Amino acid sequence: GFSKARLFEILDGLEQGTKPLMEEGRKELQRRFGDDALEPWNTGYMMAGSVVKKMDPYFPFSKSVERYMQSFAALKISYSGATMNLDLLDRPKKYSNGFCHWPVPSWKKPDGTWQPSVTNFTSLADPTAVGSGITALATLMHEAGHAAHFANVKQPSPLNSQERAPTSVAYAENQSMFLDSLVGDAAWRAKYALNEEGTQIPFDIIEEEIRATHPFAVFQLRAMLAVSYFEKALYELPEEQVTTEKIQSLADEIEESIQGGFSARPMLSVPHIVSDEASCYYQGYTLAEMSVHQTRKYFKEKYGYIVDNPNVGPTLSKSYWECGNSRPFLEIVKELTGTDLSGEAWTDALKETVEDKIKSEKKEYDEMLAKQAKEGEEKDECDDIDLDMVVRFVDGDTLISDSSVAKGGLLGACKEFEKFVADRIAAANES
Repeated sequence: GFSKARLFEILDGLEQGTKPLMEEGRKELQRRFGDDALEPWNTGYMMAGSVVKKMDPYFPFSKSVERYMQSFAALKISYSGATMNLDLLDRPKKYSNGFCHWPVPSWKKPDGTWQPSVTNFTSLADPTAVGSGITALATLMHEAGHAAHFANVKQPSPLNSQERAPTSVAYAENQSMFLDSLVGDAAWRAKYALNEEGTQIPFDIIEEEIRATHPFAVFQLRAMLAVSYFEKALYELPEEQVTTEKIQSLADEIEESIQGGFSARPMLSVPHIVSDEASCYYQGYTLAEMSVHQTRKYFKEKYGYIVDNPNVGPTLSKSYWECGNSRPFLEIVKELTGTDLSGEAWTDALKETVEDKIKSEKKEYDEMLAKQAKEGEEKDECDDIDLDMVVRFVDGDTLISDSSVAKGGLLGACKEFEKFVADRIAAANES
């Protein structure tokens, strides 16, 4: 671990480095949409635009699991014999959250034998909703990243491979957030964002999304920072000042100071703040995102690319996963990337101009298309998937498919799941 003073040394650097970007983002929002766009109840709506509807056909929900598996296989990620139960679809009375947990953690037993993990993974996908495909895919990449991490902890105790203390939020979320970040890469979309006819998403749509969102990407960073600065201020209050009125005014002060104005998500609505087991750990998400950008920078500088890079999976496994919680988070990040954790890489990504980002993303998009053409259009995109895992698709108590018995293994199970989803959509359309 490390002290509060060390934590805020790290966060202060990020806060100071991105404040001018936040201020410029708010000015740009005002220039585009007028003064009302800065009202917290309008900001999200104004930034949303229509690009989500244009993207939707290229992220069909029924293909989301297959796309995730193809992507992870290309990265040479292995699940080391794990079993994963996927309960992906929403239904009445289902618990309203998406998460992973591990009833059986991975570990090396005293006799040297390997205990593979068992993962239960749930989400709340509605395949009939616009945008459900990209949301489901990002969730899959995220939670499957957690599952890959905890499937590869190779330590002599199961306590090293579970999600509770001393496993930190920053350490756990670093793995999942790194892998779900790929969904936003133009190179990834050039290969995996395909409509039902197999056509790639046009770069024009990707460019439109960049123009609509990149100038305001800093807003999410500042919202994350605000929670940590609020909790710091709250818990440093003298006891006699801890009143309802003071807490409310403090929340307003932090929002205006860190976010430039009142937040679309009021500070005191953040559930972590009022939950005893989650209070004072929100900084873990910020530290994880800092590490994601630092790790992405490492791979890009060393190899020139990340998407479908077969070095990614083995490197993550050796450097971040195998140790489990037996080593400090800051130590393993520095060991892999060569530098102390900082907000520099994240800030640099946000500082990139819209035109420069479009240029770099277009280059990677075109390179992926050229790579696919070189490999041969006739090659079956779905072959050679080996994740060393068993997947069971379930819907509550209903078993949809099981890759250990399905014809075609993992991809055969995906096809059975795809048919189940298609039948559900058809039934919904008839009702």
